[in-house]
Amino acid sequence: MAKLAPEVYKAMVRLDAAARRGVDPTLLELVKIRASQLNHCAFCLDMHTKDALAAGESVERIIQLSAWEESRHFYTPKEIAAIELTEAVTVLTDGFVPDEVYEKAAAHFDETELAHLISAITVINAWNRFGVTSRMAPGHYTPGQFTH
Repeated sequence: MAKLAPEVYKAMVRLDAAARRGVDPTLLELVKIRASQLNHCAFCLDMHTKDALAAGESVERIIQLSAWEESRHFYTPKEIAAIELTEAVTVLTDGFVPDEVYEKAAAHFDETELAHLISAITVINAWNRFGVTSRMAPGHYTPGQFTH
């Protein structure tokens, strides 16, 4: 993307930076990992698990994220609200985010934080689609290598 569509890539990097303002960095990595799990983006999983570990996230919480509903005790209510919102925005099974999921997130985040969280979820979904479609191979990322 950076070489073949540089303007798109630069715009995505700027959008990513703007979206994550005001969102807790650890929470943001959990959101990025969960969306990437749902979208089967191996490259983004490699990147964001390494970034999360480098930021001090525990291996246990990262491993349990794919089964968070059975492992709720590993996460705070605020993190669970963000994870539920991530799943709803990522999957959009019924064509919309259920009111109860949105309301739970709105109870844990102020309006500005929620706007940035929704933006960050949207951005990681776009990155996942680039990664999956272009067959980006995992395993070569070093923490902090990219700004997103």
